Amino acid sequence: MKIVKIAPSILSADFTNLESEIKKVEKAGADLLHIDVMDGHFVPNITIGQPVVSAIRKKTKLPLDVHLMIEEPEIYLDEFIDAGADCLTVHLEACRHLHRAVSFITKRKVKAGVALNPATPLDGIKYLLSELSLVLLMTVNPGFGGQDLIPSALSKIAKLNEIIQSGGFNIDIEVDGGINKETAPKVIKAGANILVAGYAVYQGDARKAIKSLRGL
Repeated sequence: MKIVKIAPSILSADFTNLESEIKKVEKAGADLLHIDVMDGHFVPNITIGQPVVSAIRKKTKLPLDVHLMIEEPEIYLDEFIDAGADCLTVHLEACRHLHRAVSFITKRKVKAGVALNPATPLDGIKYLLSELSLVLLMTVNPGFGGQDLIPSALSKIAKLNEIIQSGGFNIDIEVDGGINKETAPKVIKAGANILVAGYAVYQGDARKAIKSLRGL
C-alpha cells in the first residue's frame, strides 16, 4: 500500500496572505501544494493563472500539483510547466487529443495526470495508463470548494485501484472534493493515496488536520 500524501488546496487559503498560508501548510507537514486553475468556462469559477503559479514556485520547496480545470489546456501546457509545475493534470473532458497532451507533458520531464469528473467513466484513460503518473478523480463536481463528497465516487476509486493493481502500473490515485476527517478513511480504504483538502486544512489547526487526514 502506498504512503498517503496530503495536498492542501490553496483555493481555500487566504489570498491576502498567500505566502504565509503556504508556509503554514508547509510547516504542518503537507506533501504537495495543490493549485486549482479555473477559467470560468470549463468550470463555473475563475481562480488564478500562470503568474501566480510562478510566484508560488519562488516561495515554497513543496512540489506544485497544478490542476488545469480549463478549456483547451493544450494551449497553456508550456506556460504552466515554465511557471514551475511539478505535476500537471488535465481533464479528459477538456482535451480533444488527450494522448498528445499527456505526451507533451512527459516530454517536458513533468509528471502527467489526467482528471475525471464524477460522471465520467474510467474507459477513456485505459490506453494511457502506462504514460501517467497519477489519475485525479473528482469526488465533487468541480468549480467550488466546501462541497460534500459524492458517495458513488468510492466505488469508482476502488475500480480504478483494481485496474492499476492488476496492470502493474505505478500510478497515484488522487482525490479532490469533500475530503475531511470523516471521508478520508473511506477514500484511503478504496485505494486513494493523494488527498486534496482545502477547508479541512485551512480552517483551523493545519498540523492537526493533516495528521488526522493521514489517519494518525
